Amino acid sequence: MAVTCTTLEEVRNNIDRLDQQIVTLLAERGRYVSQAAHFKKDADGVKAPQRVEQVIAKVRNLAQVAGANPQVTEQVYRAMIAAFIQQELAEHAALTTQQAT
Repeated sequence: MAVTCTTLEEVRNNIDRLDQQIVTLLAERGRYVSQAAHFKKDADGVKAPQRVEQVIAKVRNLAQVAGANPQVTEQVYRAMIAAFIQQELAEHAALTTQQAT
C-alpha cells in the first residue's frame, strides 16, 4: 500500500525501493523462463500465444483487484513477455544445438 509522501524526494525514494523489488522479481521470473525452455519442443511452444493471453487476462484481473490500471498492467506485461520470449527462444535454440551434438 502506498504511503502519502510530502516531498518529491520521498516519492522518488519509494519508487527506487519498489524498482529494487521489481527487478529482483524479474530476475526470479527470468530464471523460471530459462527452466521452461527445457520443457518445450520447438519455437512455437516457446511463443505459446494461448498461454500469453491467459497470463494477460490473469494480470488484468489482478490489476483490478489491486487498484492498478489494467491497461498499463497489460502493456507492461506484453512488453515483458515479449522480451522473455526472445530470451527463451535463444536458450531453446542453444539447448537444441547442444542436444544435436
